[in-house]
Amino acid sequence: MLKPTLIQACKAGAAEILRFYNGEFKVSNKEGVNNLVTEADHASEKAIINIIKSTFPDHQILSEEIGALEQNSAYKWIIDPIDGTINFAHGIPLNCVSIGIEKNGEMIMAAVYNPHLNELFFAEKGKGATLNDKPIAVSQQTQTIKSCLVTGFPYTYINTPNGPLEIFERFIRKGVPVRRLGSAAIDLCWVACGRFDGFYEHKLEAWDSAAGYLIVEEAGGTVTDFNGNKFSPYQHRVLATNGKIHNEMLDIINNRKQL
Repeated sequence: MLKPTLIQACKAGAAEILRFYNGEFKVSNKEGVNNLVTEADHASEKAIINIIKSTFPDHQILSEEIGALEQNSAYKWIIDPIDGTINFAHGIPLNCVSIGIEKNGEMIMAAVYNPHLNELFFAEKGKGATLNDKPIAVSQQTQTIKSCLVTGFPYTYINTPNGPLEIFERFIRKGVPVRRLGSAAIDLCWVACGRFDGFYEHKLEAWDSAAGYLIVEEAGGTVTDFNGNKFSPYQHRVLATNGKIHNEMLDIINNRKQL
């Protein structure tokens, strides 16, 4: 029942996104500049949680807007009801529902659904990844200089050495195309299906990355932190690639190598 409930929950949240999209809705701001939350975020989250609770009332939930609903269960649903809220609020159709399912601390199933493009990405641990039920795989690019990359920037800017702008500059000054879509979940899924060769970001939360990183791994990609360690959605930094450019990107990110 996990997969049907996951898909149903994604579509319930997406229906709320479409109901509010390009319409009138209330907008408020969380910590940081332009860190928005809308009436649609709350409606999507409520619809998703209602579906989950109707089938699995004892499961834990971690969701962006309401936080943690802890229970004595091995299962945890990690939810972003609208990943790409800024895009949504401005009528840009690059936003999605992102839901990952964790069992005993390991991601076992994930779905990301962009209803504007009708693209449903899905992965189950050990069983591969799909886009609209068709298998997907990462790209075969072997050189970072020839890659198409994607990144994002944190709302609350952290003025630390080797920060987002410094790394961004290393790539773009050498002519590497680096896009900025505004939805980490979509970024990860587009790495998984080969549209991008790599994605990096300095400050993500668990609901941003939990689903997408499993989808990348199940599509044959590699996901780590900036030190090359096994990725956990509970730490902020992520590098997701096709695997073939991963070590080179780690060297560039950590300023050990120049393009």
